[in-house]
Parts: sequence; C-alpha cells; structure tokens
Amino acid sequence: MKQLEVTILGQSYILGCPDGGEALLSAAVASVDREMSGIRDAGKVKARERIAVLAALNLAYQLADRPQAPKAVASLPPGASAADLDGLIARVDAALGDDGHLL
Repeated sequence: MKQLEVTILGQSYILGCPDGGEALLSAAVASVDREMSGIRDAGKVKARERIAVLAALNLAYQLADRPQAPKAVASLPPGASAADLDGLIARVDAALGDDGHLL
C-alpha cells in the first residue's frame, strides 16, 4: 500500500492508498476539498469540524440523489472495488481521529 500526501482545506494528510487507487483517491480528495472550500468561502461557517460535517452531508446527499445501479459495486468508478471503498472509508475515519474531529 502506498502513502499519498493530500491537502484538504489547506491541511495536509498522509493517506494509505492501494496500488492503482491514486486516481480514485485524488478525485475523492478533490471533491471533499471543493465542498469544504465552498462552505468556508461562503463565510457563514468557520469551524473546520462543522465545515467537514456539512461537506459530508452535501456529498452524501449528492450520492443518494443519483439513480441507483442494480448492484452497489456497479456504481463505483471503473476499476474500483467495494474493498477500495472500504479502504477509503477507513482512511477518512483515521484522518478524523477517535473523537470525530479533523486532526
């Protein structure tokens, strides 16, 4: 497993990334950073934790609003697997820490 340094909302994180998953992880990071930056730039929310929660809700809503594929794995990007998604979730959990706040 590779380690990839990413930046979200000006904060650097080192994330584990399976071989061949760099593009998928980079796209996910860009999406999260774009959502969080948009919320921050709107100027109504200042706390990083609140920005992160709002961004997560926005992204989850966008995913929920998509037409459902017959199989959950079929909705993943080409070349991605359910294990890749599980790994991404584990990396996000690790970045958030035990208390659910960004480290």
